[in-house]
Amino acid sequence: MPFDRTVKIAPSILSADFADFGREIQAVEAQGADWIHVDVMDGHFVPNLTFGPPAVKAFRKHVKTVMDVHLMIAPVDPYIYAYAEAGTDILTAHVEAGPHTHRTLQAIRAAGMKAGVALNPGTPAQAVEHLLDLADLVCVMTVNPGFGGQKFINLTDKIRTLRAMIGDRPVHIEIDGGVTPDTAPLVVNAGADVLVAGSAVFKGGSVDNPTPYGDNIRAIRMAATAVAA
Repeated sequence: MPFDRTVKIAPSILSADFADFGREIQAVEAQGADWIHVDVMDGHFVPNLTFGPPAVKAFRKHVKTVMDVHLMIAPVDPYIYAYAEAGTDILTAHVEAGPHTHRTLQAIRAAGMKAGVALNPGTPAQAVEHLLDLADLVCVMTVNPGFGGQKFINLTDKIRTLRAMIGDRPVHIEIDGGVTPDTAPLVVNAGADVLVAGSAVFKGGSVDNPTPYGDNIRAIRMAATAVAA
């Protein structure tokens, strides 16, 4: 995965048809998705349960782009190797999930994956300043984690602060929560380059009618790149 700051759209399969994940992944990739985003929730760190390593391993067979796995779990460290074995490309852990985030990021990299660190809406950008030399991605939550389809929280000042802190480091800024054609320009203008979108991508379509997926992806990308240009 060579690094670049072009805008990337990462559909979250949390909004896909749970009975047909394989074809859903294939459909959104064929319609222009850059990455596939997988939200892992444990019912403890966040109030929902989703995917364990066996499910992620099953998804991997269908992902031809980048599998971006976001762990909303605590603790993280006991599960790092399992998600590496499942085929994860980028593994993101929350800075709020434990007291030893340096160790977590080191372990993710040692397992052969890119390392991401996520921030809840109420956590300031400065919480990851000391982690940036170990991170490949910073995920800014623009909703409170746990459920898809929530309303966007405008944290553009926080994104700008992160962008300034990152400087020339090859670190992506990913936005997760409430991304639409209306909100994408706000976050890209502030410095983000990876946009996670769930319901905004999957609305109106299906595996048997995937054209709306492409329309939705293009609408987000056009809105975002108009600003980036």
